[in-house]
Amino acid sequence: MSHKAGFVNIIGNPNVGKSTLMNAFVGERLSIITSKAQTTRHRILGIVNGEDFQVVLSDTPGIIKPAYELQASMMDFVKSAFEDADVLLYLVELGEKELKDEAFFNKIRAAKIPVLLLINKIDKGNEELLGQSLTLWSEKVPNAEVFAISALENFGVEEVFKRIVELLPDSPPFYPKDQLTDKPERFFVNEIIREKILMHYKKEIPYSVEIDTEEFFEEETIIRMRSVIMVERDSQKGIIIGHKGSALKRVGVEARKDLEKFFGKQVHLELYVKVNKNWRSNDKQLRRFGYNQR
Repeated sequence: MSHKAGFVNIIGNPNVGKSTLMNAFVGERLSIITSKAQTTRHRILGIVNGEDFQVVLSDTPGIIKPAYELQASMMDFVKSAFEDADVLLYLVELGEKELKDEAFFNKIRAAKIPVLLLINKIDKGNEELLGQSLTLWSEKVPNAEVFAISALENFGVEEVFKRIVELLPDSPPFYPKDQLTDKPERFFVNEIIREKILMHYKKEIPYSVEIDTEEFFEEETIIRMRSVIMVERDSQKGIIIGHKGSALKRVGVEARKDLEKFFGKQVHLELYVKVNKNWRSNDKQLRRFGYNQR
């Protein structure tokens, strides 16, 4: 029996539902999902295995024009998504008319690999708008197969997945068949904590934050974790902690509940806040947090 395997990379503007789609494919919450733009900072691999296939999905940061070093590093992850894909998924939102970066758009149109253009969030509109979108994107990206989906409602997702498998090359698996992702456990601890910060804090705070899980000890019935929330300024530290520690406590309680679901066992989580001045513009710090692999 032949076996198919390959890399499928998901790209698109910020907030079009890339992480929701990947999680719908994989069946686990690998990518953090919030209503704020720029929630995904790294390329996260999710692996879907079947008896005769292995799909290695990559969720990338939303395409933007970078304003500082961290964002430039995030765009490097997107550029690399073009280089190692067997199939490219280009995700747009119903009603959306353009990609924010023309150079990326031209790359999609010139791609030598199969491109599936997915119009997402069709549950938010009507048939007339969908018809207009289907016509527009078929003309704009003539090399793409166009699908209408709702990643959140799981509508059309299975059809897209079947097409992905058909397009993959014959190949043995790249990863062990029981593996869900290429990321270590601490990475998901950091992402779950960061999701709670994105949900509960406004303005610049979520984007000035990085999480560093310094300790991760797994015992038979409990996992003990110690994570540090890095901020850029003293004033941000005060906001994260909140009055008498109430804001930090809320983040800790909600993160712990999600971590217990994710790992399937009891979690003890200690959270601290530290000031790490201007880490987003510091090459050494960015490398430490897994960015700037240039």
